Formats: sequence, structure tokens, C-alpha cells
Amino acid sequence: MVSIAERWERIQKAVNRDRLIETARQLIAVPSPTGSAGEVSDLLTEMLRNEGFAVDRLAAGHSRAPAVVARWESGRPGPSLQFNGHLDTVHLPFVPPKIVGPNITGSGAADMKGGIAAMIEALRVLRETEMLEGGSILLTAHDLHEAPWGFGEQLDAMIRAGVHGDAVLIPEPLTDYLPRIGRGSATWRIELKRSGAPVHEVMRPEEPDVISAGAALVQRLHQLDRELASHAHAEAGRASVFIGQIHAGEIYNQYPQICWMEGTRRWLPQSNVRDVENDFRRVVGQVAAENGVGCEIRFQLIRDAFWLDEQHPVVGAFRRSFEIASGRPIPWGAKPFVDDGNSFCRLAGVAAITHGPRAGGQHTIHEWVSIDDMVRVAAVYAVTAIEFCSANP
Repeated sequence: MVSIAERWERIQKAVNRDRLIETARQLIAVPSPTGSAGEVSDLLTEMLRNEGFAVDRLAAGHSRAPAVVARWESGRPGPSLQFNGHLDTVHLPFVPPKIVGPNITGSGAADMKGGIAAMIEALRVLRETEMLEGGSILLTAHDLHEAPWGFGEQLDAMIRAGVHGDAVLIPEPLTDYLPRIGRGSATWRIELKRSGAPVHEVMRPEEPDVISAGAALVQRLHQLDRELASHAHAEAGRASVFIGQIHAGEIYNQYPQICWMEGTRRWLPQSNVRDVENDFRRVVGQVAAENGVGCEIRFQLIRDAFWLDEQHPVVGAFRRSFEIASGRPIPWGAKPFVDDGNSFCRLAGVAAITHGPRAGGQHTIHEWVSIDDMVRVAAVYAVTAIEFCSANP
């Protein structure tokens, strides 16, 4: 039986640093704001097909940028491990790729084209070394990840269509701990309305004051947030409702017709997202009725809450691979953001591990990713695949 130390040594030597850098550079060089990742998806498809991989394209409700679906089969029985990432970036001015010291910079370098390049290199290494003793690798890359321009619709459609592995690795830039729990997240927007048109304040009609109604709603939502404080987890934090902005009127002496506010709602895994939404709507509707105003509520799910089965075989495979690479065990923690792992967990019950190269500047024009850590992640993914997928590990 081959030891994990032997596997690590062979895989580490097989990772091609220059090829990995060039893959990241090519992906970053193509602008791909959310909703418009078609060109970079085409590039990735061509890249993989030219290297002999079987690649399919799946629209999954987004024909402008069909998702990339590649497979590598060992030819022997075993589970399927998925490498998954999003090719889209937030809508900020485009920054081309550049190597700056030990890092690659540019749009999407951190979030998450550097991580995608690492998972592609892992796929190549597994084929070249022929060390995958069983099972298969499914590599997927998609659009419509970054809110508010996308809400994971394409990936969700893929998962519901059965396009997923038995476990999944996601190279988002989370490096130092293994998340086993994470809160769900939604954004909301509320409009409180009266029937009449905006008028000068000296001509105000006998109609409800939407600003007073808004003030009452702010107080009630603050009360709800205090109530939610009892729903807490030592690692993940607590359930919450947050108000980020509130607006009414267009000028200081106008009696406004509408008062609107926006914010977020977060919850823990034991909560059902439909119950969360229905309770929120009930609270808002009650305050609107008490103040005699109409209300419109938009409650937009970003991702549901997340948890990881610590006993799943892929968890042990990943932890062993991380430790042999880093010389230390990886600690547990909570996922500070929502990502594709939340969707795999809630829609398909698939164990999802978020772990990517060290990076920074996400959602800014100053993104960077560590080249050394891309190399490490590529090797960790390959060894994890061997440990998990082997028919006789």
C-alpha cells in the first residue's frame, strides 16, 4: 500500500509551476463580470479540449455563458470528486494580470481564478501521474455567482440536474482552517408607501407619514435582531437582521410618498429558510398595517446555511492531505461568507470543502493570489482525490 507521504512526494514533483502560472494568467486576462463569463468559459473549454480532456457545456438556464463540465475517469470503481469554481467576477474596473513578486494580481486573481487554475493543474497531474486508483474527477466552472448580479442560479440548476460529484472541493480563498458550519444569507428591500403623490410639506394630505412608519419599522427590526441573538453558535456567530440604508423624499421640505430600506438577514443551519422569510414578512407586514401604509417586500436568498459532516470520507482525505503538505493539522472554523458549498450542502446533501490558495483584495481592484500557495493547493487537491477516490485506499 502506498503511503500518503509517498503520494505527496510524487504529486508535488508533478505539479508544473510555470504551467499553473500561465493558466491563471490566461484566465485573469479575460474580463468576466457576473453574467458575462462566456468568453472566459470558452477559453477554458478550448484549453481543456486541446489537452485531451472530455468537456461538455451546460447552459443550465444561462445560455450566454454555458458552464464548463470536464471529466477524468480512472476506469476503476470508486466515488466521484468534484472540483468546482466560479469564473465570474464582481463588477469593478478591469485590471489585467501581472506577476508582482510572489503573487499574481488582476481582476479575479483572488476570487477565484487563481483557485480555478490550481484545480485545473490538479486535474492535469492526476492524469499525467496515473495515480488515481479508482473513481473519477468532475471539474465544473460556471457564471452567476457574485451577488447582486447573480445568485447562484446556474450552479443551482446544475445541481438539481444531477451534475455533481459525491463530494466537492471549492478553491475559494479560505486557507488556514476548515469550515464546518456557516450562516445562510439573504438581502431584503422594503418599500413603505402611501397612496398620494409627493407634495410640499405645507400641503401634506391626511395620509400616513411614511417616515414615521419607517422609524417604527427600524425599531421593530432592531427588536427582532435582539431576539435573534439567542440563536447563536460558538463558531458561526448568531442569527441577525441588519439595516444597511434607509431613504425617503427628494428634498428637505417634501412630504414623501415612499420610504425604503435595505439590509440583510442571516440564520444558522437549524433554521428553515422559508420559515425565516415568512417570519420576516410577517413582522414587516404587521408594522405597515399598524401605521396605515402599504408595503412591498423583496426577500432575495443568496445562499442557505451550511454544515459539513465531519465524518464524511472526503473530510479525512482532505485533512490528511493538508497535514502532509503543511506539517500541521488544519483547525476547524466557521465559513465567514456564503459560497457554492452552501448550495451543494442544501440542494444535494454533498459534502463540500472550501479551501483555496492564500489571496487578498477580494471584491476590490487590488486582488492578488500567492503563486506558491496555488502550487500547494494543486497538490493538496490531487492527493485528496487519490485518498478519497481510490477503490482500495
